[in-house]
Amino acid sequence: ERVAAQVHAALGYEKEEILQVSGKTGVGVEQLLRAVVEKIPPPSGSSSSSLRALVFDTWYETFKGVVSLIRVVEGQLAHGDKFLMRSTDKTYEVHEIGIMHPEATPVKCLKAGQVGYILCNMKSPAEARVGDTVCSDASVEALKGFEPPVPMVFAGIYPIDASDFDALNKAISKLLLNDTSVTMMKESSNALGLGFRCGFLGLLHMDVFRQRLEQEHNADIIITNPTVPFRVRLKKTPDEFVTISNPSDFPDQSQVIEFEEPVVNASILMPNEHLGGIMELCSTRRATNMDLTYLDSGQVLMKCVLPLGEIVIDFYDKIKGISAGYASLEYESGGFQKAQISKVSFHLNGKPVDALTTIVHHSNAEQVARRVTEKLKEVLNRQQFEVAIQAMVGGKVIARETLKALRKNVLSRSGKTVGGGDVTRKRKLLEKQKEGKKKMKRIGDVELSQDAF
Repeated sequence: ERVAAQVHAALGYEKEEILQVSGKTGVGVEQLLRAVVEKIPPPSGSSSSSLRALVFDTWYETFKGVVSLIRVVEGQLAHGDKFLMRSTDKTYEVHEIGIMHPEATPVKCLKAGQVGYILCNMKSPAEARVGDTVCSDASVEALKGFEPPVPMVFAGIYPIDASDFDALNKAISKLLLNDTSVTMMKESSNALGLGFRCGFLGLLHMDVFRQRLEQEHNADIIITNPTVPFRVRLKKTPDEFVTISNPSDFPDQSQVIEFEEPVVNASILMPNEHLGGIMELCSTRRATNMDLTYLDSGQVLMKCVLPLGEIVIDFYDKIKGISAGYASLEYESGGFQKAQISKVSFHLNGKPVDALTTIVHHSNAEQVARRVTEKLKEVLNRQQFEVAIQAMVGGKVIARETLKALRKNVLSRSGKTVGGGDVTRKRKLLEKQKEGKKKMKRIGDVELSQDAF
């Protein structure tokens, strides 16, 4: 009853519509099956019509190739038939067709209303996209609702040892056979060497991909801070938006009309006593349109609109920390909204470190810059010359730290003071050391090691 009251308050369903079912004891299973028969309509297609089927899952098997699960909406598909994939306009021949019962069981054909699998002469899983339409010819109208997956989180993946680049390339290629929603392209970094820029559907997707690389392929990798794609409207093309997923593609501010950032519609369920802390956290992350619904069981449901860039790194961890693990977060894409966006670049003695460059909201630029420069000062090794650590936005320095030079005591040699009490002799040695350090700073090169990164 308590859970039913929560569902009624949070989702708006009437209590008569809520079925109380237990898979453990079997209570309510019969009522559930009757409700499925009554409320879910049966398939409506005709087996005599032209073939139209929906691809709802695909995977790759080593000895069989690409396996596609389909739902036949109209017509029928048999062994040996040829069909067309609507999104690519490529033709294939059915080598095997069957149903999952529960293992793959071959049959002669699939008719309208049936669900099964097909094997054909596909070479790559990218050719079988989830949501695509299988049809008999190009004149057949595609089923509605197909949209290719759009990556919402991007990160760089680099091998810890540069010699492992080829092994990492093979490992990622194998994972892409079973996960076509990941995008990948090669990129190079002065600090980290050769690597890949990968796009994921979300943070969990990225974390699972990283774990599979480490556990299944024993890959030792570094992943850069995740970023989200922004949209920009330029003066030379004012009628269209360009998507930016890599800081290296960030345009000059003088050529920009406006930026847009992705937002999500978030729902946070929490106990009443933690509401204040979580509302304060959401406010610091630029949350808008906060709406509170108090449930009967001492819990509150908060709905708000949050920029995706504010929740991709540590937002979930902070919510769990504030609520002692009792709060839960769900979100879905909410489109784009206008925003002031800046690119923060970091420099060591005037030379840029491209691996640390990031795109952030203008209000967070100084905070991010100070945090990274302070951390760089801690992890960088001291040199024989002074190192300037700078964070810049559009040519303006917004944060700076200075790493002091290692300094040898030139006034002491073998435990004795050089020059005795002669001040001019001591000054001459100090001036010579100073000139040497100026020369080293001019010709010296500071590199950000992978350990420091």
